[in-house]
Amino acid sequence: MEAMIYQGPGRRSWDEVPDPVITDPADAVVQVDAVTICGTDLHILKGDVPEVRPGRVLGHEAVGTVVAAGPAVTTLRPGDRVLVSCISACGRCRYCRTGMFGQCLGGGGWVLGHLIDGTQAEYVRIPFADTSAYRLPDSVADRAALLLADILPTAFEVGVRNGGVRPGDSVLIVGAGPIGLAAVTTARLLTPAHIVVVDPAGPRREAAKTMGADVAVGTPEDAEKVVAELTGGLGADVTIEAVGVPETFELCARLVRPGGRVANVGVHGTPATLHLEHLWMRDVTITTGLVDTCSTPDLLKMVAAGRLDTSGFVTHEFALSDMEAAYRTFADPASTGALKIAAFRDGFRDEPAA
Repeated sequence: MEAMIYQGPGRRSWDEVPDPVITDPADAVVQVDAVTICGTDLHILKGDVPEVRPGRVLGHEAVGTVVAAGPAVTTLRPGDRVLVSCISACGRCRYCRTGMFGQCLGGGGWVLGHLIDGTQAEYVRIPFADTSAYRLPDSVADRAALLLADILPTAFEVGVRNGGVRPGDSVLIVGAGPIGLAAVTTARLLTPAHIVVVDPAGPRREAAKTMGADVAVGTPEDAEKVVAELTGGLGADVTIEAVGVPETFELCARLVRPGGRVANVGVHGTPATLHLEHLWMRDVTITTGLVDTCSTPDLLKMVAAGRLDTSGFVTHEFALSDMEAAYRTFADPASTGALKIAAFRDGFRDEPAA
């Protein structure tokens, strides 16, 4: 088969690799019908994730069709259409038994495209298939389901839920890339009073407003002014960091109110300064996290019921065999306007059942 291979920092290639096979009774092999690229893949290519070794197949988000299932798999059968989660879960360890699948001790967690070969390929092996893939309703199109593999549960769990967003809150989201926009979309489920987004890119600010932000500004200075006006100078109840650079984390910590919550979602490749000289007496809660995907079944129900709209996220579509072009487009959003891309198996038509 062909797949997107990490060749070391700054290098990737679309090459022939062996087809995946079942190596454990709990495995399934899935034909990839649709796949996307994550900002974390770009971090890997920059060398920010040293655990990823050259030769690894990239990717941890996909929708596909089961073509083989190990003898221990009980809930999936060949022919089933499934969402491949970015997180694998053994289902038995201490963390999995409490829903913290991202911290799985039994060989799961974030492994696809990280510690084992991932989804940007014609086929992918899914470990712990019963607890790491989700059968899809016929009514949910692949491009809609793709958003449930990572960014929507990540934004909801690590940003909105960890941040404790409540009805009536003022929420500041720093970064209007895919994760920041997913935070806007899922924060609205909790009916905050105000959602303020800060991002230097005009098209992303417009996307944020389309998806439900009340105000979108381009600079930290404008964000500080708007938050002060909306909160009577207190600061935001919740600030969500969705970029992964020191300046954006420090902005979130600066604009949160006393007693407020800072939820870091961004993937950081360099240290950020924690200004405890200002924070120590302000009762601020700071959370970090890797998505667990425990919210995926509920988010999937909302998409199927038309209660959660994912239609604005996918801006560019490609054939799977054209993943090189997909990467170039996704990696240059300032020029391309890309939010999320969807790459479909050659000849595949993404048409949900009526």
